Amino acid sequence: MKHVDIYTDGSCRENPGPGGWGAILVYKGVEKELCGGEANTTNNRMELTAVIKAFQALKESCEVTLTSDSKYVLDAITNGWAIGWKQNNWKKADKSPALNSDLWEILLNELEKHKITYNWVKGHAGHPYNERCDKMAQAESAKLVNS
Repeated sequence: MKHVDIYTDGSCRENPGPGGWGAILVYKGVEKELCGGEANTTNNRMELTAVIKAFQALKESCEVTLTSDSKYVLDAITNGWAIGWKQNNWKKADKSPALNSDLWEILLNELEKHKITYNWVKGHAGHPYNERCDKMAQAESAKLVNS
């Protein structure tokens, strides 16, 4: 099984507002950058979108190390919350609606295809790939502000 390192970040100028996401996939030293944005979104939606787009870029099942600064994404996956929300018809334990269920549905389906190790890094703390993803996400949201 191929091993791919994935780094992601999302950002939003206002929350909600123009947002962007960035992802870098690294396989055998070769890097692939992906990025995009939305005119009216939230920070959490951009964090999720970055991870989704990165996994959708994989052509086969892989061993993946996913590195992100998003506690929202990583905690919901590693603590089983997202799977629980899905099993409860996209309701949280307190019966309130789980936000971003459309994106969680896509992400959970993508994650099933791979063997994944999750790695949280502190945002804006000098991690080279996280900083690059942040710059890509910021640039994408800036395009939407200036258009």
